[in-house]
Amino acid sequence: MTSSLILAALTVGLTGLGPHPIDLQRHVQLVADDCGEAAARVVAETGGQLLSAKPAPDGNGCVIIVLVQGQGSERPRRVRVKVPI
Repeated sequence: MTSSLILAALTVGLTGLGPHPIDLQRHVQLVADDCGEAAARVVAETGGQLLSAKPAPDGNGCVIIVLVQGQGSERPRRVRVKVPI
């Protein structure tokens, strides 16, 4: 009996809780096209192979990571470039 009352109280209490709608246009900065262009520039400048391109955590640019071949017997190196938008 007590457990059914607890379940009923929880059910009633939780029905009003849930994710609040978010206005994505206000909270999301769309930079995907700019990151694609920035990645193409970095790949062309370094002659490397694109590993990733994503918006910077601060929202003020893109973080591009490329793999650049070493010269001679050097190993390839991973290069991280932050490109402002």
